[in-house]
Amino acid sequence: MGRSRGGLTTKIHALVDAAGRPILLKLTAGQAHDGRSTMDMLATVGSGQVLLADRGYDADYLRTPCGRGARGAVANIKPMPGRKRIPAFERTLYRKRNVVERFFNKLKHFRAVATRYDKTDASFLASVHLAAIRITLRGYEAVT
Repeated sequence: MGRSRGGLTTKIHALVDAAGRPILLKLTAGQAHDGRSTMDMLATVGSGQVLLADRGYDADYLRTPCGRGARGAVANIKPMPGRKRIPAFERTLYRKRNVVERFFNKLKHFRAVATRYDKTDASFLASVHLAAIRITLRGYEAVT
């Protein structure tokens, strides 16, 4: 848990697939930088995949591991406005990042996650995982 002006805060970092199903979930303190906490999450991004992230994750140390070595993934991260050397960025591909935003919107429908009832990080992460499981199972429900 992190401390901010409003009190204790927590950030949820999520890595989702193209269908919006969560692959990896992680908690960090509210005041922690987004980019530094995601280095271990990049291990799950494989060859031929595209990493879509928002401006908070725009850093050269996050872009280079995606394209180097056996990983072979492509990073399509919207550059910060004050950046001097602007990397390649494709707007039409970036629009597909709304899948992540829709996942977080579904996650906020669970009251225990939205209001953070749990006091410890482990129990809060467990409730986030349970909510993510329910979101994933909704996609497999039969409509008939």
